[in-house]
Amino acid sequence: MYRVSPFLHQFAVALLAGIGLATLWLTLSPSSYYDLIEWRLITLPLPVWMAPFPVALTPLAIVSEGVMALFLFFVGKELWEAIRLERGALTGRRGGLPLGAVLGGWIGAILVWLITGALVETALEATPGAGWPVPIGSDVVLCYLVGRLIFGTGHPALHLLLLIAIASDIAGLLVLGLAYPVGGLRLVWLVLSLCAVAGAWFGFGRLARADRTEREHRRAFALWPYMLAGALCWTGVVLSGLPGALGLLPLIPVIPHADRAFGLFAEAEEYLHDPLNRLAHLLVKPLVAVLFLFGLTRGGVDVLALAPTTTTVLAALWLGKPIGILLGALVAARVFGFDLPAGVRLRDMLVIAVICGMGFTVPVLALDTALPGGGMAEAARLGLVLSLLAGGAALGIARLVRSG
Repeated sequence: MYRVSPFLHQFAVALLAGIGLATLWLTLSPSSYYDLIEWRLITLPLPVWMAPFPVALTPLAIVSEGVMALFLFFVGKELWEAIRLERGALTGRRGGLPLGAVLGGWIGAILVWLITGALVETALEATPGAGWPVPIGSDVVLCYLVGRLIFGTGHPALHLLLLIAIASDIAGLLVLGLAYPVGGLRLVWLVLSLCAVAGAWFGFGRLARADRTEREHRRAFALWPYMLAGALCWTGVVLSGLPGALGLLPLIPVIPHADRAFGLFAEAEEYLHDPLNRLAHLLVKPLVAVLFLFGLTRGGVDVLALAPTTTTVLAALWLGKPIGILLGALVAARVFGFDLPAGVRLRDMLVIAVICGMGFTVPVLALDTALPGGGMAEAARLGLVLSLLAGGAALGIARLVRSG
């Protein structure tokens, strides 16, 4: 099994540093913290047919809807390669058990969220079932940080953990956009995204085939066409009402890529020169800053915001999601005959399920639209930060099952 590159560890440290600084700042000077992240840098005078509401660029919006699309592109590339390329972790029957675990995790988290919310929620602004997309997502970099401590960088269980976390994140954002679109769904704008993708493919991407001339290969391997297409694709996704963080994902399949997969975030990919891997390599250093800024703008936690919504978040992430992942994997194995990846044991699956009880990056993006806001959103944010304690629980469980 190929080793995972160390830059994921840098991503995790940057994210945690941003969360820590934001929480300290919010505790000491809440007014200045909110003034900064909600500072209107510019108001865009867009016509109503483009955006049915005033659009203001704030640090919060730029990070969440803008540059976080680069991070989702980065992790989405890995998921697509796992599905599409030779020896990918999700090709053929290899994808059965991870898919079962992901679906089980979604179902378990949503059911426990709905049940717990109905039993304990007391907020006046709450509506039945509000916020159910929040616990679907996970946190790739923080799950990796804990998984690396437990399994090491080359263990197949770490790769299974990353697959589940990446799939949960992308699905969580997609479900959020469809269930709670910003200003309503305006799917006609996705035509712009489709045109950008088609232009990138027919004008450049398809020229990378082996039967093409050297001149056509050079054209296909240039990076600027895919960057331009990415900007247009992101614009179409944002104007459609879907989360901007998803804006670059439709472009991934048309960018020339390697012939085979080397594992998720494999160190070997650093030596590949196809456009998809080159774009990913260019993003590594900027993404350290992006994740720090995301933690800084979205990770400020009011430690006094404890409320029933906090309980709902923790119940969904600590109970619903792990139990769902285990049951989903069990159904995939016993009912449909899919095997655990080579080198992964049932006790490893238990540890993976507990680690997936950590939720921050994508769940935090869901707060603004899936919840009414105010006290409920702040209580949910506190729950998401507290959910990171699942990492410590996973370390303890791993020691217990290994000693047993």
